[in-house]
Amino acid sequence: MPASTPKRPRIAVLADSDTRWKWGALTAHRIAPGPSMETGAREGAQVGPLLDGFLLRGRATPTPRQLREVGVRADSLREVTAVEFLRAMAEESYDVLVLSLVGGGVQAMLHGLKRAWEGRTSRPVVVTGYVGVVYEKLADGLLLRHGADLVLANSRQDADRFRAVYEGVGADASSVTEVALPFLGGAPYAGEHDPSAKQGRRPYTVVFAAQPSVPESRKDRTYLLNRLVEHARRHPEREVLLKLRSKPGEHTTHIEELPYQKLVQRLDPPANFRLVYGNMGEVLDRTDLLVTVSSTAALESLHRRIPTVVLTDLGIRESLGNHHFVGSGCLASWDQLDAGHRPVPDEEWVSRQGVAADGTYDSAFDAARERIAKLLDRPGGLPPLTPYYTPVTAPGYLPGILARHHLGPDGTPLPGAPAADKEPGPVRQIVRRAARGAYRHGVQRVAPVIRRMGEL
Repeated sequence: MPASTPKRPRIAVLADSDTRWKWGALTAHRIAPGPSMETGAREGAQVGPLLDGFLLRGRATPTPRQLREVGVRADSLREVTAVEFLRAMAEESYDVLVLSLVGGGVQAMLHGLKRAWEGRTSRPVVVTGYVGVVYEKLADGLLLRHGADLVLANSRQDADRFRAVYEGVGADASSVTEVALPFLGGAPYAGEHDPSAKQGRRPYTVVFAAQPSVPESRKDRTYLLNRLVEHARRHPEREVLLKLRSKPGEHTTHIEELPYQKLVQRLDPPANFRLVYGNMGEVLDRTDLLVTVSSTAALESLHRRIPTVVLTDLGIRESLGNHHFVGSGCLASWDQLDAGHRPVPDEEWVSRQGVAADGTYDSAFDAARERIAKLLDRPGGLPPLTPYYTPVTAPGYLPGILARHHLGPDGTPLPGAPAADKEPGPVRQIVRRAARGAYRHGVQRVAPVIRRMGEL
């Protein structure tokens, strides 16, 4: 008789932006219990989890274009409010739930889920973490994520820091599990392309990975853009690309008040300078030099051993996030780059960051998979979720976090909380689009004007 086909694990992912959907969905595939994708493929079995995606309704809910750019598919995908999601979790059965949200959203869902699962003999393993480099609000963000069964750390350094924070406040640190960023991969860098090569070979390509909120000021963003355009003028044989995260009007994890698309309209860039969108991995496929202020793209680039530069032109500051790269060997300025300098990464630093450029990436998620499998096999099921923050430990903080998601202090939906039983009708859709448009107009047009007026 043929061997029985193992049951595919069922995983739900709740995300609140395009970047967090990418992290959450890819993480779900990496940590799914059962045979690995490679093993299943060799044995001819259907591999990968059954993945249901939920997009939390808000200012950064990804657009269809952003979802296509992420390129991660799900068996189902729908937009929900927090209360609608909690209702679905009370009615459906999953093996694993990945909460890919901002810290306050994770905390609210943990309390809401604890309430929704009261009286149940079984529940999913709840997983959360960070989409990239953790360089600010470490204690705040970590404690808001406490209570999940697994809090994923993207590197050995982060795992050590996470445990230190939890142990320092007397919270259980056993949930901290070291993994790596789930979107690393791609072909290793094969070396520079000769600019004088025969026709048909692509030119040497420099990519600047822009960030929505770093730096913030018009002056600093204009400076970086001018230097990038000037680099293109200095090197007409090169292709110089400005890699953008979103188009004007779209939101990502962070708000972008001054899109580079608008700033570049004031310039006259040369023909070898272009704006590009799309999946970062596909852009890295043709990159010879990656330049950024502090984007997680730097870690993707280092994983492939692509020459990578973290800019120091605006200083090395916590507000920029480039302080995270102290010791990396990648810090340099545009003046140094224009003069031909190419940083060489420090191998020990790279190893501690979970970049896994040494070929260990395939095993980076083994510990998480093993931990999930043990939790799913736990006799009697899993205990109730126990976040560090409660009405007793944080009575002046927690209720406000829960209220923003229309939940009471005990995680129960508040009266009048938005929760529809069906898809919104045409009128509701129009009103919602208008409201989002007004919000984005306020962020990108009105708020900067008010701020400038306040500086007069």
